[in-house]
Amino acid sequence: MAPPKHRRPGFSRKAQYGLFVTYVVAIAGTIVAALLLAISVADPAGFSALRAAGAEITAPVARMFSNVRRSAQNMNATVAAYINAGSQNAALQKQAEVNRKKLIEAQALRVENARLRGLLKLSEEGESQVAVGRLISSTSSSTRRVATLSIGRNFGVERAQPVRGPSGLIGRVIETGPTTARILLVTDAENLVPVMRASDGLPAFSAGLGNGTVLIKPLNLGESPFKVGDVIVTSGNGGLYPPNIPFARVIKKTSDGALAIPYADPGNTPYAVVMRPYQGEARAAQQAVAPDGETKEVAE
Repeated sequence: MAPPKHRRPGFSRKAQYGLFVTYVVAIAGTIVAALLLAISVADPAGFSALRAAGAEITAPVARMFSNVRRSAQNMNATVAAYINAGSQNAALQKQAEVNRKKLIEAQALRVENARLRGLLKLSEEGESQVAVGRLISSTSSSTRRVATLSIGRNFGVERAQPVRGPSGLIGRVIETGPTTARILLVTDAENLVPVMRASDGLPAFSAGLGNGTVLIKPLNLGESPFKVGDVIVTSGNGGLYPPNIPFARVIKKTSDGALAIPYADPGNTPYAVVMRPYQGEARAAQQAVAPDGETKEVAE
C-alpha cells in the first residue's frame, strides 16, 4: 500500500515520540539537577538528608549490581581455575605417559643387559663351546618338545651335543642341517638327564613330562628325599652333559621323587650355546700316566 501523498519522506510518528521523550527526560534531569544544586547551596543540611534518603533508596539496586558483578568475577575465577586445572591435569597425564614409556624402556634395557651378560658368560666357557645360535622356534602344544636352532653343520653342530642357555640346560641336538639344528628339549618324555641336588650332590635322573615340567627321581629307591625349592643341576654322569649346569627347581614333592620346572625356558631364551659332549673331556681328565710311562684310564 502506497503512503499518503501529504506525508513527508522519512516521516515516522514512532521516531517523533522517541525524540519527544528524550527531550522531556533531558529537561527534567536539568531541572532536578538545578534544584539539587540550589538546595545544596541554600540548605546544606537538608541536601545531606536528601542525599542520604537517595542513597537508601538506591542502595538495594547498588547491592544487587555489586552482587552480580562479584558473582561474575567469581564465575570467571572459577572458569579460569577449571581451565587451569584441566591444563595442569593434561600436562600431568602427558608427563605420566612419558615416565611410563621411560620405565618400560628402562625395564627392556635391564632385560636385554641381563641377556647379554648371560651370553657373555656363556661365551667365556672356552673350549667346551662349539657355536652360539638363536632359538628361532619351539613347540609348546604337541606331544614332542623340540626347538629349532639357527646354526647347523656349517658351524660345527653335530648330533648328541648338549645345548644350554644363560639360565640353564635346554636339551641336546637330535638333527642337523647345513644352517639349522633341531633340539630335543629336557621337557620331552624321551629325554633322560642325569642330575643331582646342588646342596649335597644327591644323584638322580630327570624325565620330561611333555607339559613344561620334569620328574626328578633319585637313583636310590625309597621315600622321596626332595623338598620344595631344591635346586637341581646336571651331574655329568653318562658323559653327555657337563656337570653343574643349572637344570630345574623343585615345586612339588611326590611319593618317589619330585616335580620340577626347568630354569631354561626356550620361549624366553634368545641365544643358546652348543657344547661338546662332556665325555671327551671327562675321559681326558680321568687318564693318568702309569709308572712305566704308559697311560691308563682311571676307573670311575
